Amino acid sequence: MPGQHCAPLGALLLACAVQTAVAQTSPYLPLDDARLPLLEHLILRGDLEDPSPMIRPFRLADAARVLAAADTAPDRGTGALIRELRESVTEDTARARWSLAARLGGQAYTQKRRDPLHLGGARAANPYLDFTLQGVFGPVVGSTRPALDPRLIGDPDWPNTAQEHVTGRLVEGYLGVQFKYGAITYGQLDRNWGPAGLPGIAISDVGYERQGLALELGTDAVRLHAFASDLRRQRDSIGQSVNRYFFAHRLEARLSRGVRLGVWETLIIQGVGRGFETPFANPLSPSVIANSFGIADSGSNVMFGLDLTWSLGRRTRLQFQGGLDDFWFNDRRMRQDRWAYTVAGAGALGARLGWYAWYTQASSLAFRTQNPQENFADQGVGIGRNFSDMDQTRVAVAIPVARTWLITPDLTFQRQGEGRIGDPYP
Repeated sequence: MPGQHCAPLGALLLACAVQTAVAQTSPYLPLDDARLPLLEHLILRGDLEDPSPMIRPFRLADAARVLAAADTAPDRGTGALIRELRESVTEDTARARWSLAARLGGQAYTQKRRDPLHLGGARAANPYLDFTLQGVFGPVVGSTRPALDPRLIGDPDWPNTAQEHVTGRLVEGYLGVQFKYGAITYGQLDRNWGPAGLPGIAISDVGYERQGLALELGTDAVRLHAFASDLRRQRDSIGQSVNRYFFAHRLEARLSRGVRLGVWETLIIQGVGRGFETPFANPLSPSVIANSFGIADSGSNVMFGLDLTWSLGRRTRLQFQGGLDDFWFNDRRMRQDRWAYTVAGAGALGARLGWYAWYTQASSLAFRTQNPQENFADQGVGIGRNFSDMDQTRVAVAIPVARTWLITPDLTFQRQGEGRIGDPYP
């Protein structure tokens, strides 16, 4: 959509021009990085500080920082694993640097959807190829990672159904400016706002190919996150092209050494000829008040929620995330509330193992409205959760093996109802 991203690019260029104290500039650690499960294991055990609770990805430099802070134990327990990971994430600290890497291999799977509990696509084995080009130049970081990924053909969450043999995608491609108290990033990279190991309610990586502008601002005590993106156009009932946009805002505060509280909102705006409207993009505007009840906008859907992280000592962590979609103060008998929530716990089990448990639920009408243009979905795939009308309970044990692998046997119970995220609710 030409011209709609001029403002984000202008903000990025303005940030480049600002002379300010710069933290170590670093690319983000992708959510499919092979080191991330071991890092998450150490974080949930309490062996590592979480660089950004409930927000993924974090920067490679942040992973190096928390590993260095924890690398004080002898070679017992998880000390050797921490030291091994610290060596693997060591990064060049030169002010100007670049790197090029490539991966070639194969994939074999029994079904093509990335969610193993919602089957889709036939079993197959395919080759895989990607290459990554990254550069850091002072406060500016850039990364691109295109891939040839035939697995996508037949994946029900992949939008391109025309290809039959080879297909490709941009796994990540972004340009960012990082400074002492935050960062501005424009482009594409997988994100998840929620407990580790489960798709977040607000934003998750279950879908593909979402570009946008992200803002991070603050300190460890108070931090603001915002994200804005245009979604693919849809056709309404009379064939008109409907523009759609997605915004997310999150404010987090550390209430004590072990307690963090975050409040967030996500919203969809839509309409024929509608543009990228600044009242909704404003990261400091609570849309549920200023827009839904203020200007009484009729072409939007707002969900607001709460995140809570509570560390009980160093070895146990409890997390809660809940979202409420369009709570109706008026006409309570005529309107139905829609919600989703997760309760999660994790901790240490002996000297090296970890345990995980969660319960999550999405109501039958969650993420949907009477107008499907306002559903929290893009091309039929969820922006946060990908399924309504479900409950899931999971318990798991994480077992590090040979400082490289993490084996996680788990027991999961899931109920999936008939609600579909792309449908209007009745």
